[in-house]
Amino acid sequence: MKISTTIGFTGDPQRLAQQARDLESAGVDLLWGGEVYGFDLTSMLAYLAGQTERVQLMTGIVPVYSRSPALIAQTAATIDALSGGRFVLGLGTSGPQVIEGWHGVPFKKPLGRTRDVIEICRKVWSGEKVTHEGSAVRLPLPAEEGTGLGKPLKFMNKMLRTDIPIVVASIGPKNVELTAELANGWQPIHFVPDRFQQVWGDALDAGRAKRPDDLPPLDIIAGGPVALGDGKHVTEAREAARANIAFYVGGMGAKSKNFYNDLFKRYGWEEEAEKIQDLFLGGQRNEATAAVPDEYLDLATLCGPEGQVRERLEIYKEVGVTYLNVDPHGDDRLGTIEKIKAWID
Repeated sequence: MKISTTIGFTGDPQRLAQQARDLESAGVDLLWGGEVYGFDLTSMLAYLAGQTERVQLMTGIVPVYSRSPALIAQTAATIDALSGGRFVLGLGTSGPQVIEGWHGVPFKKPLGRTRDVIEICRKVWSGEKVTHEGSAVRLPLPAEEGTGLGKPLKFMNKMLRTDIPIVVASIGPKNVELTAELANGWQPIHFVPDRFQQVWGDALDAGRAKRPDDLPPLDIIAGGPVALGDGKHVTEAREAARANIAFYVGGMGAKSKNFYNDLFKRYGWEEEAEKIQDLFLGGQRNEATAAVPDEYLDLATLCGPEGQVRERLEIYKEVGVTYLNVDPHGDDRLGTIEKIKAWID
């Protein structure tokens, strides 16, 4: 099992570069950042490609609606070349609030769009002329949808790697099935390893049954907050996780369409999910946060005495996590990463 963690750009490039080098030195194997409607993620990773030497760099995630599939493939090829073959393309659908509110693109056919982007990226990287007849994207654009002047094109430069890894962030059963069929890796959110099989098992099995023989076994990137010991930082880490899940379960999306609320219900916390959402959407955020069950925090975080955390790490290994994603808390965050790294090696 390897180590991954997040990194974000707040506007200070020197600070970002130093943070990345420190995390690399502490033993982190993969760095990834998010992209919603702030600084552009791919530009940040291109910068970090020249500031680091070993660590993998992943988009976590590039929304499949925010750029054309061919541009996503071009960007991946560029960062992979700049980093010497250390790039991982993380993809996801995001949600209708962001896609339609920020990008002005209809949130249609998310499964088809994800499949088309994956397949087009691999066609671009092959160096062959790209044609594609997908459910969401067709290349060249048909005459009835444009000028009729489009023609098949191929990537102009020599690829460093034609097999850049693709990781998909997914939680819905059909999207997880697609991930297990086509992607190199899977990045779930709000991961509860003890309830892995009941929530994810069927979808993963169905996707793996259709997985091409030339794809390696599916990587799983999952984890959560890490706080070692019994001090104030442990309580703060748990409460931060409580507030985070309340925001997602309660307020991320509409009442009728909240993917994270659905996931919380599938984990078995159906009444709690309804209560959290009702309170959050009713303006009672503190009450919504307090409604998050302690059981979730016990199972979804790595917070507590070192012996307890080491035991919990074995659960992640047992369910097949290959990259343990850590969000360290406390005064010595790099030291915490180094301990976790030593325990899982």
